[in-house]
Amino acid sequence: MSEEMDAGHLPRDESIMIAAFEGWNDAGSAASGALDHLAQTWDLQQHAALDSEEYHDFQVSRPTISRAPDGERIVSWPGTIISTAADPWPGERTIALARGIEPSMRWRAFCDDILDHAEALDVTTLITCGALLVDVPHTRPLPIFVTSESATARALFDLERSDYEGPTGILGVLGHEAELRGITVLSMWVGIPHYVAQPPSPKGTIALLGQLERFLGDPLDLGDLPYEAEAWQRGADELAEEDEEIEQHVRHLESMMDEANLPEASGDAIAAEFERFLRRREGGPGKSGE
Repeated sequence: MSEEMDAGHLPRDESIMIAAFEGWNDAGSAASGALDHLAQTWDLQQHAALDSEEYHDFQVSRPTISRAPDGERIVSWPGTIISTAADPWPGERTIALARGIEPSMRWRAFCDDILDHAEALDVTTLITCGALLVDVPHTRPLPIFVTSESATARALFDLERSDYEGPTGILGVLGHEAELRGITVLSMWVGIPHYVAQPPSPKGTIALLGQLERFLGDPLDLGDLPYEAEAWQRGADELAEEDEEIEQHVRHLESMMDEANLPEASGDAIAAEFERFLRRREGGPGKSGE
């Protein structure tokens, strides 16, 4: 990462890779959903497809069969695709997306494969996106945990180093291997309420995209995600209303969060979200349609 950076966001003249993988790292499919949304929003070009035979046990991650519009049967194999965004903000940085499924085997070779492509694209910063199940209420802003081993990134974004020790997923290994190559890594995770863990989790996806806006310094088009998040919350409300045990649990979690006065529930967080909303309304490449 360049020592001379624009205040508050990553350098606009350096390439970035954003990575998310289905599986252990992706509660409620919130992280993979964030990359899927970017893929739908941006004009992407495929850069590379990793060989699924090398990294996947097809009895664990099975291929799927479907029919094309012309009636031909197609087998789709699980794997990882690396794509580049064709100037989401013309004339500025290159952004690559690495989207796939957590591999079943050969994790170090898998990470080397991805990072070789990252270096070919002159990537200087890797942003990993994950989601985990936590004890939080669906009625409050979902917590985001962002860490970095880079002192420069920690100073720029007011982050901490992770103190986690224990089992890790492919995001942890990929981030570690990237750091060994001198690539700055920003690790972000969103907490998904454990009692509404089934995908999709649009509220979690929006939380991750909000952090990406902060890193990139440009607004993102959220499309229909806010409406989907409202529908998700209404569904969670109905679940709590129909199950007294869940309702009591939600009230307990609300009380704990409010008493702790977490940053995610603070006035500063609400103000920051409102500022992002205003930037989208003002126009530009990331403006959401009405």
